Amino acid sequence: MQKREQGKSGGAAGGNAAPPPKRGRPFGSTAASVASASAADSVAPSTLLGPSLQIHNSFSVEQNNKRIVLALQSGLKSELTWALNTLTLLSFKEKDDMRKDACLAKIPGLLDALLQIIDDWRDIALPKELRKGQRTRTLGANSVVTGFGNEYEALGSIALLPQSGLGSGSAAEISGQKNTSKRRRSEWWLDEDGLFNLDDEGRAEKQQCAVAASNIIRNFSFMPENEIAMAQHRHCLETVFQCIEDHIVEDEELVTNAIETIVNLAPLLDLRIFSSPKPSYIKITEKRAVQAIMGMLGSQVKAWHCAAAEFLGRMIINPDNEPLLLPFVPQIYKRLVDILSLQAFDAQAAAIGALYNLVDVNMDCRAVDRILKVIKTPHPVPEVCRKAAMIIEHLASDPQNRTSLLAYENTFAEILFSDGRHSDTFARILFELTSKPNNKIAAARGIWGM
Repeated sequence: MQKREQGKSGGAAGGNAAPPPKRGRPFGSTAASVASASAADSVAPSTLLGPSLQIHNSFSVEQNNKRIVLALQSGLKSELTWALNTLTLLSFKEKDDMRKDACLAKIPGLLDALLQIIDDWRDIALPKELRKGQRTRTLGANSVVTGFGNEYEALGSIALLPQSGLGSGSAAEISGQKNTSKRRRSEWWLDEDGLFNLDDEGRAEKQQCAVAASNIIRNFSFMPENEIAMAQHRHCLETVFQCIEDHIVEDEELVTNAIETIVNLAPLLDLRIFSSPKPSYIKITEKRAVQAIMGMLGSQVKAWHCAAAEFLGRMIINPDNEPLLLPFVPQIYKRLVDILSLQAFDAQAAAIGALYNLVDVNMDCRAVDRILKVIKTPHPVPEVCRKAAMIIEHLASDPQNRTSLLAYENTFAEILFSDGRHSDTFARILFELTSKPNNKIAAARGIWGM
């Protein structure tokens, strides 16, 4: 699957620059980038899975839906390539009516077929060096063969053991040796490098198919008509959370597609689905799902921890998810405060968005300095500054935070008189801190009190 290069979209369009693609849209979502992609595909190797075919205008999804699903289930490289490229191009379309026909409800079995491709890759994805090795046995170390484990196979020969004499050994021993030889010959395909196992090239092709399938699922998650079906599909959620859980050893693009998929589904996601009676394929629990997101939140990859922060901010809106997140709130809060200190504006926006919803659950005043810095810099997105100011306002409404916030009274007053966009918000903040009848200390110090 070709890597997405959103920053380069529109580069092939003559003088007029094409409008930027929507958030999260893959490379090819604008007219100019489609043209550049077509030019690149003409010289791209045929082994790549990227958009390498053109769909005729008369192509009907309803007439080909069974063929697409059967091609995905066939396991044949040519059929898989055709189906994945077709679905990839269909999911790229934003203005054509054809994309509307490519929803999951109109293609029965499509989501399960795509998930099976990812599951097939994950079955062989663990590198050899990470697999548990065989334990070295010391019992009978002086003997050529002890009969335990695979020592006989380690001799590198499938011939019978050498005999010391023509009459040595009982009939039972000779029979056992023949049976061992036959078993060794008949089970040679169970070896990892046997005929029916994939070589490095085959594994790379399987990996490309899995990435392509995850990209299609990600694109489908942007379509409103697919959100409910995907958010209630346990196998889909288990697969993407497992990819996120294994982000250290898993393919980076596959992990990115997985995290972006659940970000789109977060407002409709109920973590209790993992304990529901629906059929389970991977046995992901609610706690494992939250721990997987916490792992992404702690990642040093900006795209991953920003997406994880955005996901947590969206998911906690659902009151059914709140009890499952409460044990992790201190860790979440600490990491979001750390993200606020980064110089990247998108990371700050993701952290502010999460804190904006998290403040209703549990929060203290440790982040006030960094939140004020976002407002005073200011952040290039006005909505981010508005949410940052409202976070402080919410903190001020809690009596236990008023004493701590009074230390920032002068800063609040400075913003009140210097920035008209937030003057109303900071006026309410100062009113909360200084004009409450039960706040005697604030009344003595306040600029609005007696």
